[in-house]
Amino acid sequence: MKMFKKILKLLLILLLIVIIWNIRLISYGIDQLKGQLQIVMRAKPVEEVLKNPKLKPDYKRKLLLIGEIKKFATDSLGLKNTDNYTTYYDQHNKPALWVLTACEPFSLKAYQWHFPFLGNVSYKGFFIPQKGEKEMGVLKSKGFDADLSPTGGWSTLGWFKDPVLSNFLKRSEGRIAETIIHELTHSTVYLKSSVDYNENLATFVGEKGAEKFLAYKYGAGSKELQDYLHYKSDEELYGKHLIQGADRLDSLYHSFEKENISAHQKIFLKYKLITEILLGINRENFYDKKIYHFSFGKEPLPDNTEFMSTLRYRKKQDDFEKEFHEKCNDDLKTFVEAIIQKH
Repeated sequence: MKMFKKILKLLLILLLIVIIWNIRLISYGIDQLKGQLQIVMRAKPVEEVLKNPKLKPDYKRKLLLIGEIKKFATDSLGLKNTDNYTTYYDQHNKPALWVLTACEPFSLKAYQWHFPFLGNVSYKGFFIPQKGEKEMGVLKSKGFDADLSPTGGWSTLGWFKDPVLSNFLKRSEGRIAETIIHELTHSTVYLKSSVDYNENLATFVGEKGAEKFLAYKYGAGSKELQDYLHYKSDEELYGKHLIQGADRLDSLYHSFEKENISAHQKIFLKYKLITEILLGINRENFYDKKIYHFSFGKEPLPDNTEFMSTLRYRKKQDDFEKEFHEKCNDDLKTFVEAIIQKH
């Protein structure tokens, strides 16, 4: 009995040490759980929302459309059938979640957090923005580039029933389809400690899937499809511009390792090049030049996190396109099935 008490006491001491060592992570996890539960508990069944006579006709049409998108994604694309998007959460025109990202100041290497089950993740979500701002301030004080921005959607990877967020309904049909299929891709395939792969894959399937759904729903020559293709073309062009810019920044940062340059010179050269890259956006041939236009002095100058974000979502698009075309004969369901089998 005495030995049992000693072992129990030792285990309790070890548990206390683990809790103290991971107190920040545990506190963060509790905040995430509370924030997500508030959304889940306040979400209403879509069927109930559709019966509300005060619901805007356009919102009703788009809620019904989301049901069609989800069915198309599971039946025609092979994505996992879940209970996601069967409930609706009213954001009241406010962001529901803010995402913090960080990066080394003179290297395109993302700062990473480690989470149980998910592994290393290069972003951190906050339902309370003030807590995100506090952590961003800590990272910046340590010399990291950091950014906290609201996000338009996320996947809980099956931990909760993901609702339709009210701000989804302000988007075009194509962007709604892309968002839903993007997040359903996460629910179908998600590799531990592989954020860039996961986000690039979801971007590829989301965009290709949206194209296919719009052609199926509205027709190959429809305005809905053509508007989306123009938007997608602009996004791809913007992404390629920043990826090329990231290559230039990477070369600059590597040059710092070979030369004796002061910290002030590094900062000057870094932001001089970032300014050149962003002003170069104005020379690109976008369909919507108003959205993809940079005015130096009127907009805050971004840092490495802007380039890391683009790499996180778009760096592997050409690789996926090649596999989609050469190995899957341009069939998206075959592509999705091959990815599932691979992992």
